[in-house]
Amino acid sequence: MALSCRDLHRTFRTSSQSIQVLKGIDLNVEAGEVIAILGPSGSGKSTLLNLLAGLDKPSQGEIYWDDEAIHTKSSHELAALRLKKVGLIFQDHYLLEDLNVVDNVSLSGRLQRVVDKARVKSLLEAVGLGERTDFMPKKLSGGERQRVAVARALYAKPSIILADEPTGSLDRVNARAVYEILVDLARSENSAVVMVTHDEGLVKTVDKRFYLEDGRLLEQHPKD
Repeated sequence: MALSCRDLHRTFRTSSQSIQVLKGIDLNVEAGEVIAILGPSGSGKSTLLNLLAGLDKPSQGEIYWDDEAIHTKSSHELAALRLKKVGLIFQDHYLLEDLNVVDNVSLSGRLQRVVDKARVKSLLEAVGLGERTDFMPKKLSGGERQRVAVARALYAKPSIILADEPTGSLDRVNARAVYEILVDLARSENSAVVMVTHDEGLVKTVDKRFYLEDGRLLEQHPKD
């Protein structure tokens, strides 16, 4: 199992109240499997993804990356492990504007002072940007920037890709193109994908679809 969580809860507390956003989430994602998580705005989709990414701590429950418990690890340990095991994609590409396309894609390698140039070249060709290697982000279209973000997420050959509305800022044509590139590449490299989205039409080809509402995650079957 590439990614799993058990009885996951997340409660936010203020001085006057407690807000229980997630109420016992169970999820198992196998290597190479692509799943989508849908739900209304404010249902906790991004909260769940942040927990699965180790960017936030659960109030209760367990999270595993490749059967390794991450809920017990320190922030420093998680950061080091995340570089190797997890690729993150957000609605905003978050490219570094002072780095060119090649350097943005290989960012995790740069952080570890080892860059695989052949890997960068292969990914950029796969996402259709083989002729844009020296371009700075400001010279790319929105769809091209998000393709760079996809290549960056896949650079370290992670076992898990977590994508939070990765096509939310794109038009329909570019959204479909970026989605298909992400899914095809992840499947070819046996990476598990968990994608949060509001676009039900976009995710018809995923392996499983889940719906998050009232803090609980329910699988949607084709007949639904």
